[in-house]
Amino acid sequence: MGELQLALRFTCLSLMSMVYLYGHPLLPKMHYLHPFSVSQLDSLRHQAMSIVAARLSRAEPPLRREVVEYMLDVESHMWSMRRSKANFFRIMSVMSGASAIFRWLDEVSMWRNPVTTVLAHVLFIILLWYPELILPTLFLYMFLIGLWNYRFRPRQPPQMETKLSWAEAAQPDELDEEFDTFPSSKPQDVVKMRYDRLRSVAGRIQTVVGDMATQGERLQGVLSWRDPRATALFVVFCLAAAVALYVMPFRMVALAAALYVFRHPRFRSKLPSPPSNFFKRLPSRIDSLL
Repeated sequence: MGELQLALRFTCLSLMSMVYLYGHPLLPKMHYLHPFSVSQLDSLRHQAMSIVAARLSRAEPPLRREVVEYMLDVESHMWSMRRSKANFFRIMSVMSGASAIFRWLDEVSMWRNPVTTVLAHVLFIILLWYPELILPTLFLYMFLIGLWNYRFRPRQPPQMETKLSWAEAAQPDELDEEFDTFPSSKPQDVVKMRYDRLRSVAGRIQTVVGDMATQGERLQGVLSWRDPRATALFVVFCLAAAVALYVMPFRMVALAAALYVFRHPRFRSKLPSPPSNFFKRLPSRIDSLL
């Protein structure tokens, strides 16, 4: 009843051949010139799974079909509460780096640590006056991060992680739903409960997607003259900005923008800024929905 793990390590005798492969596509050229459609890929996936399952069912000892389906992820497109949670927290883990950068910029702009804010000002002014140092500094920074993370490199090959898959926190009903057939073979009351739960989760996703669409439509509507006053104001602002940016050196504009963003909290207002208020008042197509 324990856990058995089998790790296989493949090595290449020629390092140059391995490095050469990194710059080449994974599939043959025809897969990119004439790609398969989604329905064709699903059909081929099921046919390949059936061939493998039929072959392994005749092996000694025989391997059942559901094991082959699970190992080949044939039903990966089916709904699963556990898999949805796992993918959500995978996205949150990927976005944690960007959110950490935004938190650091917010702390710098709010003068939480005056020494760090002053150093950020100095670094920005140096990069502004010597723009040729921006890309070398960026690549050098990533090089140093890679060297720093070398100490924490994985010592073992990757394996199944129950915590990453949210298998430890999955409820019995969620697991039963995941292994249910399609169409469902459960009683009507169970299907109704799961459908209501799915509607609740999908409603929150629908709200987030609607908010993202609203922001995109506002961005598109700034020049569409749907709100004539807002578009007229933005057009006049663009003309004035074009003249100002033509007359003033770009370094001075960037320096003024940075000093405005990093201004001390004493000179800040707790109310939203005028550009934010202007953007939120732009029209969207949400009022045209039924």
